[in-house]
Amino acid sequence: MSDEVLFEQHGQVAVITLNRPAKLNAVTAEMSDALVELAQRCNEDDDIRAVVLTGTGRAFSAGSDIAELDKYETPWAFRNRADYCDALKVLRKPVVAAINGYALGGGLETSLICDIRLASSTAVFAAAEVKLVWIGGGGMSALLTHTIGPGNVSMMLMTGDPIDARRALAWGLVSEVLESGALLPRALELATTIAARAPIAVETAKANVAAALKMPLEQAVAYERDVQTICFATNDAAEGRAAFAEKRDPRFTRA
Repeated sequence: MSDEVLFEQHGQVAVITLNRPAKLNAVTAEMSDALVELAQRCNEDDDIRAVVLTGTGRAFSAGSDIAELDKYETPWAFRNRADYCDALKVLRKPVVAAINGYALGGGLETSLICDIRLASSTAVFAAAEVKLVWIGGGGMSALLTHTIGPGNVSMMLMTGDPIDARRALAWGLVSEVLESGALLPRALELATTIAARAPIAVETAKANVAAALKMPLEQAVAYERDVQTICFATNDAAEGRAAFAEKRDPRFTRA
């Protein structure tokens, strides 16, 4: 495990921290491998019910380490690399991004893959690849368009210019903007709240949001109805109803 990607566990919440502050947490191949490993670890550990992703220093992440891109022998090798954005896409657990500073290029894409985004008041967002004569490849165009609309995303993609946290909030790119010292505590608070809910229902909710983005309306509603039925048949659903009737806290077991 790279020491440039840190892992902690706070109760049922895992905290993954990009820890390369001198390089604005630009991601190397080793860091990408570490994120792949940690995503698998979080999926497999039933004691982990939510994840917080953040960075150290002045940045959430500046994306890929540009100095490493010339190491790929061919464009096809670059195309087929193990990508850190893809690592996070496989997480079944909900992910809260605590965007503490610059979220640039692949760093912005990484935040977009998270389910909920919180930002510090000093956060800066940019799809800056156009200034380096390419475009994002981790889902930038699609994820941004679903999030902030085609006009706003066109402005970001075609100029490469940054937007601040205030504009990101107005556009719906982030859900909350907080002072720097309050950001991580709020992310942990939110993740802890989510972790206290029935894990099957939470992970189903995450799957439903993904389905809503990908499917035509009628199919998405039918999918939601099917997985609602699966949730209703679980032991945790029965426990939730019993706890409500008995006015006590539920004890969910992921069963």
